[in-house]
Amino acid sequence: MKKIILDRLLARARDVRERAYAPYSNYRVGAAVLTPLGKIYTGCNVENASYGLTVCAERNAIFKAISEGEREFVAVAVVTANGGSPCGACRQVLYEFMDPAAPVVLSDDDLSQVQSMTVGELLPNGFTPRKLREGQGSVRKRETGKRVVSGKR
Repeated sequence: MKKIILDRLLARARDVRERAYAPYSNYRVGAAVLTPLGKIYTGCNVENASYGLTVCAERNAIFKAISEGEREFVAVAVVTANGGSPCGACRQVLYEFMDPAAPVVLSDDDLSQVQSMTVGELLPNGFTPRKLREGQGSVRKRETGKRVVSGKR
């Protein structure tokens, strides 16, 4: 991936970070994802007093793009105060919609400490739709009469 594109993603992630709603942690995060056609979607973290309802920047960016009809992403940039890495839930969401070889770029807020990796390095052996289908198939083979198999009981 060209450096100029990754720099643009980082700049967009840095800019959207300013819109984060983080009154509890004061840890603002911005993310930007890139589609195969070059469109960029951004997201910031939105916290909630009920901490479990907080949504991270990476998932907000992906979900915003999904709501606009996107289904595939080729790069992601994340900017925090200290170049922090995505949480486990965000890693799994990235893995769902991105190739394991897709670039992940992390940076601090002044873009001076940039680190790059792939989605696969961020989440080795991530859970995939294929693994889900395979697991469902093995459950159906073991259980009889308890689950619907091929539309029949």
